[in-house]
Amino acid sequence: MERDIIVTWYFEQSPAQVWQCLTQPELLSQWFMKNDFKAEVGHQFTFISKPIRAVNWDGIVYCEVLESTPEHKLVYTWKGGPKPGIINLDTILTWTLTPQNGGTLLRLEHKGFKGIKNYLSSFMMEKGWGKVLRRFQQTLKDYSNV
Repeated sequence: MERDIIVTWYFEQSPAQVWQCLTQPELLSQWFMKNDFKAEVGHQFTFISKPIRAVNWDGIVYCEVLESTPEHKLVYTWKGGPKPGIINLDTILTWTLTPQNGGTLLRLEHKGFKGIKNYLSSFMMEKGWGKVLRRFQQTLKDYSNV
């Protein structure tokens, strides 16, 4: 059993502004999670949030940048589990930016939810991505003064 999440969202801001909001650590912290992100292929980083014991997650997402094409595409691994060294979620997150009508169409693909537990978790995460993208939208507006 496997499932992927795909969400698209349109922003009035340019791909350059959307890219900054996706890749600048201080902006990422405003709309997403604390991080040590760099948009460099091979860079390993973490997102740190509040643990969710009900789904056996310690609040840390372990990532590695696989692809970084400025203002177009960002791909990184997304791994998590109940404690360091134990990974029960191993997925890939892809952000694709497409110029459209003077703004940007942002496509999020979160792929690789394998097995029944991860399959079920993907539904919660899909709902969560909607909330995250609303926070992204607000941060982007504040950052770009649109």
